[in-house]
Amino acid sequence: MAPSSPTSSPKQRDPKKFPDGNGTAQGAWGRAWEVDWFSLASVVFLLLFAPLIVYYFIMSCDQYSCSLTAPVLEVVTGRSSLSEIWARTPGVTARAAQIYVVWVAFQVVLYMMVPDFCHKFLPFYVGGVQEGAVTPAGTVNKYEINGLQAWIITHLLWFANAQFFHWFSPTIIFDNWIPLLWCANILGYAVSTFAIVKGYFFPTNARDCKFTGNFFYNYMMGVEFNPRIGKWFDFKLFFNGRPGIVAWTLINLSFAAKQQELHGSVTNAMVLVNVLQALYVVDFFWNEAWYLKTIDICHDHFGWYLGWGDCVWLPYLYTLQGLYLVYHPVQLSALHALGVLLLGLGGYYIFRAANHQKDLFRKTNGHCTVWGRKPRYIECSYTSSDGRRHRSRLMVSGFWGLARHLNYTGDLMGSLAYCLACGFSHLLPYFYIIYMCVLLVHRCLRDEDRCSRKYGRDWERYTAAVPRRLLPGLF
Repeated sequence: MAPSSPTSSPKQRDPKKFPDGNGTAQGAWGRAWEVDWFSLASVVFLLLFAPLIVYYFIMSCDQYSCSLTAPVLEVVTGRSSLSEIWARTPGVTARAAQIYVVWVAFQVVLYMMVPDFCHKFLPFYVGGVQEGAVTPAGTVNKYEINGLQAWIITHLLWFANAQFFHWFSPTIIFDNWIPLLWCANILGYAVSTFAIVKGYFFPTNARDCKFTGNFFYNYMMGVEFNPRIGKWFDFKLFFNGRPGIVAWTLINLSFAAKQQELHGSVTNAMVLVNVLQALYVVDFFWNEAWYLKTIDICHDHFGWYLGWGDCVWLPYLYTLQGLYLVYHPVQLSALHALGVLLLGLGGYYIFRAANHQKDLFRKTNGHCTVWGRKPRYIECSYTSSDGRRHRSRLMVSGFWGLARHLNYTGDLMGSLAYCLACGFSHLLPYFYIIYMCVLLVHRCLRDEDRCSRKYGRDWERYTAAVPRRLLPGLF
C-alpha cells in the first residue's frame, strides 16, 4: 500500500551465499545488490517528486476545489505565483501536532500493550501470536496479530465520542487536514531515517540486511529486512497496518461529517465510498495473519518506500474520493449507485475468493476441491543454494486458471468502483485507479521475474497453461 517501486528489475550479483529456511540464496531475496542507472533514476525521481505529488493534490482541493489544472493555469498565465500558492497553504499547527502525536501514541499502545482477544470469540479469525515466514538469515519472527482489535477499539471510541462524549468534533481530521500532512511527513522521514541508521549501525539481524553501495537506493528501498525494537515492535508490520490503514476509515468518516456540516446531508456517493473502502480495511485486518506471507512482508525491506509511504502516501492519496466529495457532493442515480456497489462487491469477492483458493490449495497440498472439482496443477521443481532439489505445485484451476493474478484483478475492480462513485466531472478521484494499475502490474512483473528465475522451464509450462496475467483473454 505504499508508493510503487522503480519500474525496472535491478540486476543481481552472486554474493557469498547462505540458504534461508526455504533454501533461498542470499542473492535471490529482497532488493537488489547492485543498482542500474534506470533504477537509480526512478528512485531519485520518487524521492524528489512523490512528496510534491501529495502536496499538489491536497493543495488543489484546498485552494482550487480539486481542480488539477487550475493551479498550473494560474501560474502559467501569471495570475498567481508558486510563492503565493505556498503562502496560502496552512502550515503545521500546535493543534495538529497534538492530534498526530496522540494518534500515533494510541496506536503504539494498542499494538504493543493490548494482547489480542478477538481470536478467542470470533470464529475463523486468526489472531494472537503468529509466526512469519523464514527470513533469509533463517529467523522466524513472531508477531502479535491484533490489528482487527485495534481497529474495533479505535472506531468504538470514535463513535462513542460522536454520540456521547463530544471531546472533539467528528470533522477534526478534515479541519486539520493540511497541518496533519506536515506532521505525517515529519514522522515518515523520521522513521525512514532511523531505519537506515539502524540498518548501518545496529541492525536487528546483520544477515537480514542488504547494501547496494548507493545511498539513495538504500534509503528508499531499505537496508533491513525486518527492523525491530525489542521483541515485538516490528517496524514493517506496524507501519504497513497502523497508523495509516486504521486511520483510513476514520478519515472517510470525518469527510462524511464535513459534507453533512457544509451541505446538510451525506450523499449516496459518500456512503458508497465509506462502505466499500471500510470493507477493504476490515478485510485487511481480518486477514492480518495471512498478510505475513505476502510480498510486502516476505520480500520488501523497510525504508522510505514503506516508512514515508505508509505515513503519507497511503492516508492522503487513498482517501482522495472522500475528500473530493466534500468539495463536490455527488448524488448518484439509483442505477449508477447500484452499478458501483455491485462492481465493488464483485471485485471484493474475486479478490478474497481467489486468495482463499490459493491458500486452501497450499494448505492441503492440492487435496481439496475448487469449484466442485479436484484442482489441476503443474508440478515444478527448483534447486536451492545448498544443492537440494525441491518440488512445488502451481495451480491452474479455479480463478487461477483464468489468469495468473486474478486476485489483483478483483482489487482493481474495487479500486475502480471507488472512483466511479465520484462521477465523471473531475480527474482527481481517478488518480487511485491509475496508480493501482501501475502498482499491481509492476508487482505482477516483479513476482513473475522471481518465479521465472526460480522455476525455469517449469515456469514456461505454467505460463503456457495460464497465458494471461490479469484479464482473461486480454492481458
